[in-house]
Amino acid sequence: MKFFAILPAVALSATPAFAGTYVNIEANSGFTGSNYNGTVIDNHIGYEGSNWYIQGGPSIVSPDGGEAEVELSGKVGGSVPLSEKLGAYGELSFITGDNNNGYGTKVGVKYNF
Repeated sequence: MKFFAILPAVALSATPAFAGTYVNIEANSGFTGSNYNGTVIDNHIGYEGSNWYIQGGPSIVSPDGGEAEVELSGKVGGSVPLSEKLGAYGELSFITGDNNNGYGTKVGVKYNF
């Protein structure tokens, strides 16, 4: 599937805001310059603990000019405090495809003022 060119954009999402079971519906659109590539709409059910989460479900993949397909996707992530004002976070994601599966990673640090 050629649509995986926007997979890094799909892999970026916010951590859910509360503990327990949740539903996360999220639209991620990709662009190359001003050229629209398409949108992926994740329809996930998840669970989160105090500093981690896991979610998954069907995603509607709608490439620009192509037919929409339903694929399976998911994410797992977490965070850890490094100090009172500094924390680190990470996420692993996947999405199935016709010929190849796509995978993504996200890592970062966040400083609170």
